[in-house]
Amino acid sequence: MKTTFPHGFLWGTATAGHQVEGNNVNSDFWVLEHLPETYFREPSGDTIDHYHRYPQDIALLAELGFNSYRFSIEWARVEPEEGCFSQVALDHYGRMLEACHEHGLAPVVTFHHFVSPRWLISDGGWLNIDTAERFARYCAHATSYLGDLISHACTINEGNVPRMRALHKRQAPLSDPFTQAAARAFGVAPGAVYTFLDATSEQGRDVILAAHRLAAMAIKAERTGLPVGMTVALWEMQAVEGGEEMRDRMDEEINRVYLKAAGEDDFVGVQTYGRWRYGPEGRLDPEPGVELTQVGYEFWPQALEATIRQAHSVAGVPIIVTENGISTHDDARRVAYYHRALQAVVECLNDGVDVRGYYAWSAFDNYEWQLGYEPHFGLIAVDRETQERTVKPSARFLGEIARANAF
Repeated sequence: MKTTFPHGFLWGTATAGHQVEGNNVNSDFWVLEHLPETYFREPSGDTIDHYHRYPQDIALLAELGFNSYRFSIEWARVEPEEGCFSQVALDHYGRMLEACHEHGLAPVVTFHHFVSPRWLISDGGWLNIDTAERFARYCAHATSYLGDLISHACTINEGNVPRMRALHKRQAPLSDPFTQAAARAFGVAPGAVYTFLDATSEQGRDVILAAHRLAAMAIKAERTGLPVGMTVALWEMQAVEGGEEMRDRMDEEINRVYLKAAGEDDFVGVQTYGRWRYGPEGRLDPEPGVELTQVGYEFWPQALEATIRQAHSVAGVPIIVTENGISTHDDARRVAYYHRALQAVVECLNDGVDVRGYYAWSAFDNYEWQLGYEPHFGLIAVDRETQERTVKPSARFLGEIARANAF
């Protein structure tokens, strides 16, 4: 049976600046990637050179049938030193936004996608409450110049991920060589490198939520009618026997705290990649026999229905699926994943849930943080020696649905 999506439904793909632009040299991640003791498999380097190739890339996304594009602007480019804003960087992002409009793509802009200016980390980073006001100042400055061209604004990408890392015990000890080298690089004490992903404490959580709220207010002050929200990394949380209390505790601290905060916004971005299971002692390994993706996640696209419903129940605001996807070399499995995920969206829409858009992660095979270039999430392959783009069948599958606005 054919299902038609609501009029004006946003169909898009998503990227993050540091993962696709290349040579983000004033950022904290650039520093960390180049430490001799780095945990990163490889540095980002030129990535896929989207910084220069965006005109062709945006035209390609429109040609495939999408009507929107979500990307991030890089704080480290816009404000390479505190208080010094780059007009060149703002002009660049202005041209990107204009290119989206020229090709009929509604631009959804994320103001922070994990990466921060290196100067911020040398002054307390995301554990310093001053960061909230600094971030809002940057958002205000960027919006004053770019705001008329933006269709939706996401303040912070996955603001709950740092706390998630802490509760799942993914922090390196102070004696770790990488931790020591990072401290030297930023000129702070060992253990005092608080990049966004290292803001794992309750204080870090409070700084991130304050930064979101102040940024939302600052963006609205510059452009009143611009829809503003944040995105939240949501996993379907399940419990095995005896794990219900642990699951509920994790759900409250990782999901619900942030969804409640999103209730003050115009929308909330749901970003889902699968499910997590919990036992009495904590999160469990993937269930034996369940298909795994390249990065070790369970192949569980149906999780999207549960996470959309939770966001609807807790936040009570319109929902945009700002990221959903799978890392695999087998594009047929990517098509199967998206087919099942879109069924989940349809089920929610049929029950009256206000879902306004769907963005696949990601537009291109790109730099996946500490894992380097090995994971392939993209709808479009990139030969990094020639920078040639190759459209995958999954891109055409989603593009045809987007063009028809029907599934």
